[in-house]
Amino acid sequence: MSLWGATDADESKPKNLTTAEKKEVFANASGWVREAGSVLSGNGNTSATPEVLVAVGGLAVALGAADITEIEWITTTADKSEGFTLSARLRFNEAVDVVTTGGTPTLAVTNGNEGSGTGRGPHALAYASGTGTNELVFSLVIGAANAATNEDDVLSFGADCLALNSGTIKDAGTTTNSTITSVAGIGTAAGTITVAA
Repeated sequence: MSLWGATDADESKPKNLTTAEKKEVFANASGWVREAGSVLSGNGNTSATPEVLVAVGGLAVALGAADITEIEWITTTADKSEGFTLSARLRFNEAVDVVTTGGTPTLAVTNGNEGSGTGRGPHALAYASGTGTNELVFSLVIGAANAATNEDDVLSFGADCLALNSGTIKDAGTTTNSTITSVAGIGTAAGTITVAA
């Protein structure tokens, strides 16, 4: 296998990167690039041009449709009495464009109903921002004392948690539909949030 292959696997990304660094690396027309605004590049400007790590002409085209590489919680705490916003970041291996004219894509959060009672969840986080980049943000506001969650409920992501809902997520600048399925391991890697009282 070549040092920097034309696949979406982390193993094909530059070998000198740590696992944490690889999550901020994606493919574009220049090759493997680091996200704009990354603290790893020392540039906090999210509007900056991504830093080229390895030049591989046409890499994004060679990869085919964009794939989900990671789901990551942005929310770190959830308090039922105060209310909270559930937010998550969905990373792709290349930039994607989101169109919501037909509908808004959502990311499903499973509620394990560990707290008292049953029948809560799943919760649908709606697409909020990120079109044109490799990171999409999804959010849902849950009001104070809302019946959507109870104390001790555990919130998590499962496989195939992204739904287009008649919207589209496509490779940036193309008409190619992105791969919207995600393996259970990606959701499990995101971890869980336990709702406080």
